[in-house]
Amino acid sequence: MESKLKFRPNPNLKLMDQVREVIKCHRRAYCTEQTYCQWILRYIHYFGGKTYPRLLGAKNMEAFLSL
Repeated sequence: MESKLKFRPNPNLKLMDQVREVIKCHRRAYCTEQTYCQWILRYIHYFGGKTYPRLLGAKNMEAFLSL
């Protein structure tokens, strides 16, 4: 079985630039990239826009999705 290395975005980039880099690596359509980025930005702004998404937990995600 062949080991496949997982793509890791450049940690020196901002979050949204990292997201775009990963989406492009997976060869998704541009409209998919836009949609994913819009959802991420909505999620961040829902919690005041100052909390890094990695610090939010499952309960935060449930609260956001149950709007």
